[in-house]
Amino acid sequence: MRKWIVFRVYKQQPGWEDRKYAHTGSLTKTLAEHYDCSDSQIPEVGYRPPEFIKPEQFVDPGYPEAKTHYRSSDWEVVSVETYSPDATDTGFDMIVICHCKYSPIDSGFELMPERSDSSKF
Repeated sequence: MRKWIVFRVYKQQPGWEDRKYAHTGSLTKTLAEHYDCSDSQIPEVGYRPPEFIKPEQFVDPGYPEAKTHYRSSDWEVVSVETYSPDATDTGFDMIVICHCKYSPIDSGFELMPERSDSSKF
């Protein structure tokens, strides 16, 4: 099933002035978007979307733009809405809106698992 999962800020949350689209600088309530073509379940209340970083000392020359570390973010899902597109040519079977509140946790970054190149199989 093809799912477009959007994580959005729930009501008034701290840091609103820092959430801007990179290409326009305009403010947004969108925290992240994920495209999921697996049969896995949609996020539930309590889920924390992952946060990814790329410290310079860990950059892999073979994948210079790839993120190297991850953690559970400080945003927690508080409600979930699902929509099924009426149009058949949208590219998605389901649109999922996850409303999130800012709820900081003490979660350190972990090194991501080593990548494998599926084109070699």
